[in-house]
Amino acid sequence: MRIIGTVESLWRYPVKSMRGEELEELFASYAGIYGDRLFAFESSSARKGLPFLTARDQRRMILYRPCFRDPKKAARPVNLDDAAKLSPRVNPVSAKAADLMIDVETPDGNIFAIDDPKLIKHLQASSDANRELTLRRSDKALTDCCPLSIFAVQTVRKLAEEAGTAIDKRRFRANIYLDLTSASGFAEDEFVGKSLRIGTNVVVHVVARDGRCVIITFDPDTAEKTPSILKAVAQAHEGMAGVYAAVLTEGMIRRGDAVELLN
Repeated sequence: MRIIGTVESLWRYPVKSMRGEELEELFASYAGIYGDRLFAFESSSARKGLPFLTARDQRRMILYRPCFRDPKKAARPVNLDDAAKLSPRVNPVSAKAADLMIDVETPDGNIFAIDDPKLIKHLQASSDANRELTLRRSDKALTDCCPLSIFAVQTVRKLAEEAGTAIDKRRFRANIYLDLTSASGFAEDEFVGKSLRIGTNVVVHVVARDGRCVIITFDPDTAEKTPSILKAVAQAHEGMAGVYAAVLTEGMIRRGDAVELLN
């Protein structure tokens, strides 16, 4: 067992494909990050296997800014401390749906409740108006693949060199950004098939490398495209950047936590 880095920053995305929020701490559960991808919009024109409207279909979607009305109740499960006293394996419960309500600020400054039909109309107006959208809510994070995504800041720097352009780490929409002791990029690839302890309690198993799509070419502040970034990932890294992980032991993760390689 050895320390391989620290937590550089923590992020969650309350609405799938919309802007993320940076946190000082978050709760990692078997089902994903608490409050992460809590909502998504199903699209009648999407593939059945991945039925959601995403920035792949409407890139300005990443400029919509969701915000929990009650950040305190959205920070961690409501009975986390009591559950932890019983056993680290007891699953804590989520807050009631009303306590995890979200408002969304659109790129033009309008603010709608996540379940307001006007938000759907706003999304349709800037894309395919014939696309039928339906709001979906789930306490299980509505991720495409595994419940946790991890990315090293060293990998961001390496890709910036390869693509010949400055890169904002937010393009990769990870939950956990690591500052690794290894100075080389893509060192997180070596963790696939191994387990990490993050902070005091959380243990995750790194399942696979993360296959990337066009979303990483979108500037998180303007949605403008930089195709050279995806080209660099495809040509030098088999289209992969960052890793997916599954949570083996639940708990809180905090910025600055040590990250330990267990095997």
